[in-house]
Amino acid sequence: MDPHTLTVELGDRSYPIVIGRGLLGGHYDLASRLAGNDCLIVTNVTVGPLYLDSVRPCFGDRQVHSIALEDGESFKTVATVEKILDELVAQGAGRDTTVVALGGGVVGDIAGFAAACYMRGVDFIQVPTTLLAQVDSSVGGKTGVNHPGGKNLIGAFHQPRIVLIDTDTLTTLPEREFRAGLAEVIKYGAIVDAAFFDWLEASMPALRGRDAGALAHAIRRSCELKADVVAEDEREAGKRALLNFGHTFGHAIENSMGYGDWLHGEAVAAGMLMAAAMSGIEPGQYDRLRALIEAAGLPAAPPPVGADKLLPAMQLDKKAKGKRLRFVLLRALGDAYVTADYDEAALAQILEGAGA
Repeated sequence: MDPHTLTVELGDRSYPIVIGRGLLGGHYDLASRLAGNDCLIVTNVTVGPLYLDSVRPCFGDRQVHSIALEDGESFKTVATVEKILDELVAQGAGRDTTVVALGGGVVGDIAGFAAACYMRGVDFIQVPTTLLAQVDSSVGGKTGVNHPGGKNLIGAFHQPRIVLIDTDTLTTLPEREFRAGLAEVIKYGAIVDAAFFDWLEASMPALRGRDAGALAHAIRRSCELKADVVAEDEREAGKRALLNFGHTFGHAIENSMGYGDWLHGEAVAAGMLMAAAMSGIEPGQYDRLRALIEAAGLPAAPPPVGADKLLPAMQLDKKAKGKRLRFVLLRALGDAYVTADYDEAALAQILEGAGA
């Protein structure tokens, strides 16, 4: 079956998202996407042994270098970015070098940020190998690393030249990582597409079974929805903030637990239910969201970290303005909004519940 191509419409910085099976191994021409002859593939010690040899043929006879980072959210730091920059300098890489991210969201964020920094910006390509990266983090140009004080506090907007999604890479994805990716898929239905939410309710058993057809539809629809939002609001001045549903709570959970203890998607799953409870949506709709999250094998409650840890981490949220927290809340499933007008007592009750 031929791959499916979407376009993120950003004028002269528009780029395709190519989705299909068997795209690696030289079956898709990435060489034509390079500004020059050189590229640096950034991967990690887990993904590299699985797919580095498969992605190299996609660059034909171009000069291909690689670097394998340690695996895990705890390595999403400025120090890791420096390793990539050191490698680029050691190669004598020029402004026509392309950085290629081969891996999950952590690899994509780090490699993209390094590409944004090197010589004030060189091209980069996303080849995401996890479900979470394929449906979310590889699209939209958000790059960056964590700080001990908060998630993704250091970064830049830097759009890729192309996002190449070979869905066959999901066959090697560990079950916990796969479930974590489903959280971001559920998010799209919850915030902007009630019909997609309905489909997810009916299709979750097939998705959990990694049915190829169901996965292809879920990835394609998620990318379509994100591409539309990014095209409308590239730098999160308005509508793009909706994509952070569950993330204000979720990022605080990750920070409070120590990065890597809870996976990003697990924290977002619990965070979505915290945000839904704060929204005061109709109880039946809340129950549907909770049931879908549980059907995906994701946590429906946060860990017992307590308000004293969560609230300070939340106050560093990038949506905050004038030190006032702003939340993505729901009017109903498929209808989200951003607001700084929220019930302080309701927030306190939700955070106290996280201390149980």
